[in-house]
This record gives sequence, structure tokens and C-alpha cells, in this order.
Amino acid sequence: MRPILLFLFLIPICVHADEGMWTPDNFPADKVEAAYGIEIDQAWLDRTRLATVRLTGTGGCTGSFVSPQGLILTNRHCVESCLAEHTTEENDVWRNGLYAAHPGAEAACSNMQVDFLEGIEDVTEAVNEATANLGEVAANDARRQTWTRLEQACETASAGMLKCEIVSLYNGGQYFLYKTRRYDDVRLVFAPDVYIGVFGGDPDNFSFPRWTLDMAFLRAYQDGQPAQPPSFLGWRSEGPNVGEAVFATGHPGSTQRQLTVAQYEFLRAVTLPGWLMRYVELRGRYRQFALQDEEARRIVQEDLKRLENSIKFRRNELAALLDPRLIADKVSGELELKEAVAANEALAPGIYAWHQIQRALDSYRTFYEPYIMVERMGGLQGKLMTDARELVRAAVEREKPNDERLRGYTDTALPRVEQGVLSPAPIHKRLEQLRITFGLEKLREILGHDSPLVRKTLGNESPESMAARLVRDTTLDDVAQRKKLWDGGIDAVEKSKDPIIRLMRALDSDARALLERYQDEYEAPLLQAEETIADARFQIMGTSVYPDATFTYRITYGSVRGWSEAGRDIPAMTRLEGVYERATGEEPYALSETWLKTRPLLDMDTPVNYVATLDLTGGNSGSPVVDARGNIVGLAFDGNRQAIAGSYWYDIDDNRGVAVHPAVMMEALEKVYGADRIVTELEATAPTR
Repeated sequence: MRPILLFLFLIPICVHADEGMWTPDNFPADKVEAAYGIEIDQAWLDRTRLATVRLTGTGGCTGSFVSPQGLILTNRHCVESCLAEHTTEENDVWRNGLYAAHPGAEAACSNMQVDFLEGIEDVTEAVNEATANLGEVAANDARRQTWTRLEQACETASAGMLKCEIVSLYNGGQYFLYKTRRYDDVRLVFAPDVYIGVFGGDPDNFSFPRWTLDMAFLRAYQDGQPAQPPSFLGWRSEGPNVGEAVFATGHPGSTQRQLTVAQYEFLRAVTLPGWLMRYVELRGRYRQFALQDEEARRIVQEDLKRLENSIKFRRNELAALLDPRLIADKVSGELELKEAVAANEALAPGIYAWHQIQRALDSYRTFYEPYIMVERMGGLQGKLMTDARELVRAAVEREKPNDERLRGYTDTALPRVEQGVLSPAPIHKRLEQLRITFGLEKLREILGHDSPLVRKTLGNESPESMAARLVRDTTLDDVAQRKKLWDGGIDAVEKSKDPIIRLMRALDSDARALLERYQDEYEAPLLQAEETIADARFQIMGTSVYPDATFTYRITYGSVRGWSEAGRDIPAMTRLEGVYERATGEEPYALSETWLKTRPLLDMDTPVNYVATLDLTGGNSGSPVVDARGNIVGLAFDGNRQAIAGSYWYDIDDNRGVAVHPAVMMEALEKVYGADRIVTELEATAPTR
């Protein structure tokens, strides 16, 4: 038992103060009290949870209710699809911003919904019972079917009022049923102009100091009236002090801190390099496309910005995996855990799990590229291709009993699929032709000209000519045509003459075969092995360590403070005077005429952005930063470069989350944009002192 005792002794060293994306049922209130002298009780946890929302249709963003009239605070970059939806040649709101001076001017965001977490139920025992004593593949099938049945039973019991989703925590060590409520009617109230909203652009992304007003307001509606949320956060305009403890609630996307060393090596050698090679080239094509004319610039700008952000993120993830400190840390931690498992007679058989993961990875390598290119649509890019795949898949899956469907097409999941397919947001055929051409070129390049999948896809056509034909002859850019196919189901899809629908039908059997290989040869052994390792970790460590982020609701804590880098101290806050000092008159350091004209009215000492030791990642965009009383003191929108390594580890010395200060939000709303109705609504929630 000595190795286990040694491992337990080492655990506190492995988890830094301020580290962790904690679930609401396991928040370390004792650690917070020890570190900051603050008592966080259940009422605080419940209030902040119910006031925090997940924005669907945004690529993964968070928001928070900040008034009893359903007003939601989030980032500008989280509402860009809504801005693009309302942008026309005559009125470029994507560039100029939007302020709804009265309720009737609030702009509907057709592809966006708002969810908040109402309740959590532990269903680990039910899932484990369903998979007990089964082989890898049979257990994987039983696991998915059990998830679907539990979700469906939950939604049925709520008479459709709840959306229920199985959440896997600790890599399969625990399973919870997360129960959310949804507002389907979401409208844009305010977004600043793009110049200040993304001031600094790609050069300043993932860096600090920053001077960016990455903020926006939405409003949730119910039955045509502003929603009355179950909770909202007060507005503390003066914001936090340097050194003050702060908290962030939200839906961090994905961290991978509990993977095995073999899984890190696969990411480093296969996944990230392949992704970067493809999408760096696509970025170049987007940039060239934008130079064609003003319309081209307008329709590609949102996608280009999103892609540039992703490339910088992936590059830094790869750099983290190439950092010898990270790998040495992971090797050491894995060795300690394996020694502890081997020394425990009851856990010792679980040592095979690490070999099981390596076997799954070795198998995955043999079909990774066709799986990514065809089933994951790496070679079939664009909104037209995606919608066609969803129409074909959904038509087939809806014919099956619910618990026999693919997980993405269960009764629980179908509303999200339908919303995406039937979104009225415009589809631009010029841009679609670029995307489809690029995808088909990558398909041929990566799989090879003689690949049966390539021959089946292209026939005797080149990627360029095939893309031109598909885009010319399809009618899927018309939402009415997509609705006919959705409503018509399998019969309509099988009779469709649309060339993209016909292509997706022709490839569906091959794509499904690749998905089956993925599930049976990779997913099944991987999940079983990860459950074994998770169980061993629980036996040794309990739940004193937080689970990896999974786009589910989490809470993190820290304090407002800068850091030291390359021999210089980075201050915790920036001031408004820095915006004008940094402005050059050319993007990404240009300011709108409105900001230039109102400069004499503004207080140049107003805080703009600040950093805190908050453990954040993608999905935390739009997270409220709150104080010990649960009042808004900031809006998370980014991290510094070092925080990107937070996908794999956390270092309190230099990992920092970046937030917009509430003082600059109020300064801009009142003096630059004249958004008096928002200012009044926020001031009504200010805490009493």
C-alpha cells in the first residue's frame, strides 16, 4: 500500500490553488474559504447557476441574465452570426453594430437558443448496471442506448418542459443527467461596432494587455414577452479591485487534462498537425476571396475571423504538447497512478486499461484519415454539404426506434438538428463554391486519387468543376426547399434530384461504415478503458480533483492579478487612454467615427480589460465574472497565450483569463452609444452598499 500513500501525499501538489473547472455539486467551498476567506454557500451556487446560460447556435458561448426582464450579457463575438443575419448591403450592422432603442427594434436571432441548468441527477449506477460484464462493443452499444432511454424518460416526465442530456464526467467515472430549460426566442439588443468590438484583432488575440469592448446584450422572450428568468446577477459598475477574489460561471468547451500519455502523443503527432495543415491553407483562400470585392469581404468576414482564432488556438495547443515540461509532468503523473493501481490487489487488473487505450489508438490510425475526411466532413465542407448530410441522416434515423438511432438524431437531439438545417440565415453560393472546392481538393490530396472513396465522390470530375456544378444546380440554399425535404422525410430525400442530396446519399453507407469502425474499434475500447482508469482514480483520490471540461456548467475561482513574463511585470488592468494611444487609423487598430467624436466626453482613466487567475477555456466566452456576493464585475472574453495550454494543464504563475471591465461597458453605453434604456435596466440591479 506504500505507493498509494505516496500518491495521496502528492495529490495536493498536483492541483494548484485557483485551478479547476468545478461542477456545481462538487464545488470546493472549503478551498475558497482557506485561500480567500470567503464563504460560498448553496444559495450562492444556486443563484449563479440559474442566472448563467448556454447560447446554442454560437459555436459554444456562455451568457448571463443581468435583469429580471430577460436581458443577457455575452460577448460580441458570440452574436456575430446574428449580426451577419441582419447585415445587408444597405445596412452593415456586422461592422457598424446595433442598438435597439425600443423593444420593437430588438433583432431576432433565428439560429440561437438560451438554455439554463435547472437540475442534476446522478445516473452512474444505472449506466454501469447496463454495461456490467459486457465486452467492449456490446458495452458501448448498451451505454448509448441507456443514455437515450434516460434522456427520453426525463423529457417525457417533464411533459417536454425540460431538455435532458447525459453528461460523462471524469472520463466515464460518473454519469449525470443534466436538466435544462430553454428559451427559443432570442433577440439582439446591443452590439458595439466591430472596430472597438474586436480592437486589436488577430494580432492581439490571446494576449494581454488588451483594449477590447467585446460585449453584447441579448434578450430572451417567452410567449412574445420578455422572459422572467429564475435568477439574475446584480451589476457592480465599479468592478473588482486588484487582488480581489472573483468567480466565473459558464460552459467551458473541452479540456484534456486526464488523458494518457499515449493519447497526448496521438494529438501531437496526428490530430493537431493534420488540422493545422488543412485550415491554414483555407485561411489563405478566405483572405484572397475577401479581396475580390466588397460583397466578398462582407460575406466571408465572420468565417475568416473564426478561423483565424481557431488556428492561433490550435498552434498554441501544439506548442504546449511540444513543451517537454508538460510531457514530463504527464509521464510522471501517469507512472505514479499506474504504480498505485498495481500495488492495490483489487485494482491491479485495471493496469490493462493503458494497453487497451494504446490498442484503440493503433487501430484508429489505420482509418483516421478517411474517417475525418468523409464521416467528419473534412473533405465535404460548407453549409450546403452539412445541411444535405443532416437531411439524409435525419430522414433515415427518424424511421428507427429512438434508442436505436445514432446519438445525434434522438428525439432529444433532433430539435437542434432541425433548427440548424432550417435556419433562415442566408447561404452565399460564392463562398460555398470555395468551401466545397477546398474540401474536395483535400479529400483527393489526403486519401489519394485512386481511393475508392475519392473515385465514388468525384467520378471523372475535378474538384473545381464538381463544386461549380453542385453549387449551380442545388436548391438547398432556399430554406423552403430544405423544409420540404425535412418534412417529407425518407420518401422526399430518396426522390430528390438535388445533386448535393444525391451525393450525400451515395456516400452515406461508406460514412456509416467508417462511423461503425470508429465506435467499435476506437470508441468502445477507449471508453471502457477510461472508465477503468477513472474508477481507480476515484478509489485512490475520490473527487478531490475536478473533471475535464465537457461544455457543461462549471465554476472557477481566482483573483485579479497580473504576472511576470520575460523579466517584465504585466499589470492586471488597462485603461481607456490606451485605446487612443494604440489607435493607428487602420484595422485592426482603427476606431469608428463615433468613438473619435466622443473622446472628449470619456474618462481616460476608466478600466477597460483585466486579467485574473481564472481557469478558463473555449466555451467560457461570455462567462460572467462575479464577486463574492454574486454581482457582475466583468465579462470573460479571452485568455492570454499561456492559457491555451490550459487544454492540458494549468499553471497559476502565468495562465490568465481576460475580461471586459464593467466600468468601460457603462462608459460606452452611456456616452458613446446613448444606450440609455440598457443603462437604466442595469442600474436597477446595482447592489446596495
